[in-house]
Amino acid sequence: MGTSRRSLLAGASAAVAVAPLSRARAQGTTIRLGVLSDMSGPYRDATGPGSTVMTQAAAAEFGARGFTVEVIQADHQNRPDVGANIARQWFDQGVDAILDVPTSSVAFAVNTIAREKNKVFLNSGAASSDLTGSQCSPNTVHWTYDTWMLAKGTGAAIVRTGGDTWFFVTADYAFGHALQRDTTRFVEAAGGRVLGAARYPFPATTDFSAFVVQAQASRAKVLGMANASTDTVNTIKAAREFGLHRNMKFAALLMGLVDVHALGLETGQGLLLTESFYWDLNDRTRALTTRVRRANQDRPPAMVQAGCYGAALHYLKAVADMGVAAAKADGRAAVARMKAMPTDDDAFGPGRIREDGRKLHPVFLFEVKAPSESRGAWDYYKVAATTPGEEAFRPLAEGGCSLVRS
Repeated sequence: MGTSRRSLLAGASAAVAVAPLSRARAQGTTIRLGVLSDMSGPYRDATGPGSTVMTQAAAAEFGARGFTVEVIQADHQNRPDVGANIARQWFDQGVDAILDVPTSSVAFAVNTIAREKNKVFLNSGAASSDLTGSQCSPNTVHWTYDTWMLAKGTGAAIVRTGGDTWFFVTADYAFGHALQRDTTRFVEAAGGRVLGAARYPFPATTDFSAFVVQAQASRAKVLGMANASTDTVNTIKAAREFGLHRNMKFAALLMGLVDVHALGLETGQGLLLTESFYWDLNDRTRALTTRVRRANQDRPPAMVQAGCYGAALHYLKAVADMGVAAAKADGRAAVARMKAMPTDDDAFGPGRIREDGRKLHPVFLFEVKAPSESRGAWDYYKVAATTPGEEAFRPLAEGGCSLVRS
C-alpha cells in the first residue's frame, strides 16, 4: 500500500477516510467498517473515538492483502432509534460490518438489522449476555465481555469475602437490568441476599444522591452499581460523600481503566473489578499500547476499544480467507468463517468464537492499586485472579441460543 503501519496509526485520530460508494462498489475490493459508538455521552472515553482508533489500528496491522479497508464512524447518542437509522443507512450504502455499539438497547436494534440485511455485527461495547442467549444471531459476534462474565467475576467474589447482602443502583435500560439480574443470580447462589434496588433514568441522570441514600437506608453490606463509566464514577463519589464507604463495600460491576483514572487512586484504591484487557498485562498488550498510544490521545486503550481491534482484525482475516466477494455477499458466511478460525491478537491472545457467537478469552479480577503502589499515570491494576476463557463465560447449554444444537 506504500504506507507504513506506524504512519497509519499516527494519523488514526485524524479524519476518517471514506471513498465514494459508487467507486467502492465498482472495484468490489473495499471492505467498509462502521464504528457506531457513543462519541459524546457518558461512554465516550471508554468507547467512542478510541474504538475508531483501535479499528483503524487493526486495518493498519492487517495490511494490504488484495483489498482495501475503510473505516467510518458515527454517534448513536445512546438512542436505539438513532442507532437503528444509522445502521440501516450504512448497510444500504455498502458498509459490510458494524463494530462497537455500547448501550445494549442500541445493540439489540443493530443485531436485528444486521440479521435482516445479512451483514456483520461485531459487538464490543454492549454488555447484555442476551446477545448470545435469547437474542443470538448468526450475523453477530459478542467479543469483549458481557453481564454474565462481570457478574461471576465480581459478584461471586465479593460474597465470598463476607459481602452477603446487596443493594443495587441500576441504570434503567437493558444493560442495567441484565447486569443486576445476572449478579443477583451469583449473589444468591453463593448464599447472599438482595435487599433492594433503585433504578434511575439513563442517560438523563447525573445526581445520584437520592439513590445512594436509599442504599444506605437498606443497611446492605454491598452497594452494587449496575451501571458503567461516568455513571459509576458519579455513584461512587455520591456514596462517599454520604459516608457509605464506612459500612458498605462498593461493587463496581462494570468499571474500566478510564473510570479509575477519573476517580483517582486515592478514592478508588482497593476496588475489585473485572476486565478482559489491561494494557500492562503482558508483552503483547504493552506492544499494542505502544503502537496506538499517540493516536489514542496519549492514553492506553480501554477494554472495549481493545475489543474493537481484536474483532476487526479477526474479521479481516476471515475475509482474506474466504475472499472479498464472498464475504461482502454473505454476512452469515463471514461470521461462520470467523467461528471456524482460531483467534489470536495482541489484546487478548489466543481464543475462539463459540456457536452462539460468544468470543472466549481469559478474564481477570483486578484490584485497584493504592497511590503508593502505582508507578505513574495508568499504572492502576494488579491481578487478583484469572479465569480461563472456557470458564469465564456462561456455559453454552445455559444461554438458550437457537443456534446451539442440543
